[in-house]
Amino acid sequence: MKKIKTLLLIITIAATQAHSQELNCNIQINSDKIQGSNKEVFSTLQQSLSDFVNNTRWTTLTFAPQEKIECNMTIIIASAGSENDYTAELLVQSRRPVYNSSYSTPVLNHRDQNFNFTYQEFDRLEFNNNTFTNNLTALIGYYCYLIIGMDMDTYSKFGGTPCFQTCESIVTSAQTQSLSDAEMSGWTSHSLSASNRNRYSLVNNLMDEAFKPFRSMVYTYHRLGLDEMTENTTNARARIAEELPVLKDANKARTNAYIVSTFLDAKSDEITNIFKKGTA
Repeated sequence: MKKIKTLLLIITIAATQAHSQELNCNIQINSDKIQGSNKEVFSTLQQSLSDFVNNTRWTTLTFAPQEKIECNMTIIIASAGSENDYTAELLVQSRRPVYNSSYSTPVLNHRDQNFNFTYQEFDRLEFNNNTFTNNLTALIGYYCYLIIGMDMDTYSKFGGTPCFQTCESIVTSAQTQSLSDAEMSGWTSHSLSASNRNRYSLVNNLMDEAFKPFRSMVYTYHRLGLDEMTENTTNARARIAEELPVLKDANKARTNAYIVSTFLDAKSDEITNIFKKGTA
């Protein structure tokens, strides 16, 4: 009987690990701009979002605990309305380990200035790919899939496509909702902020056929460049150098392409460091 119980325990642990969630996300809410001493709602929201993001299984993929994607989300509250509505912005970052090194490379370093939502303390956070529940969970769900998709693109060519398709579905669903002007901003092709740097534009770029060479470059940069650095730095650097002109081509394909600036927001310092020790 003792052996049976031990075996069942091992099976349970193995099953839990096999279906481990994809993200290890540190979520912080900054409410310094909000006046008043009663800020319990923000503590509650921070904990709820942390549980929501880290305990949700976003895909059917198998992630071992040590394979979880390391990421951060910081929500900066700018103002609070009288009807539990908040004007905010989101800073989202993700990174992934470089093979055979202690270095983690930034994959996403993004700022969403239209992260506006309605939330009442202790609201239950629910999300469904096919049903729009509320703007807050749609926003968070979008960025979870974006993080996973961009991470997958670094390991296999176009590996993130299923996640980007889900992002597209979230955008499309949001566009059909009766949201406030502030909440709708960022979901549409003609953002109320008069900027093409929004959620719609980002996933639209990622799924555009014109940007396939760009996504292929992202794979080569990471798998055949960074991951090979410890084995042969010169060859790895040369591969990255061969791929970088794709950024120029992508920008020509769509002027001021959002995805190009997003890539450079994450990678500019790293690229500088890669070539700092290179030959002329």
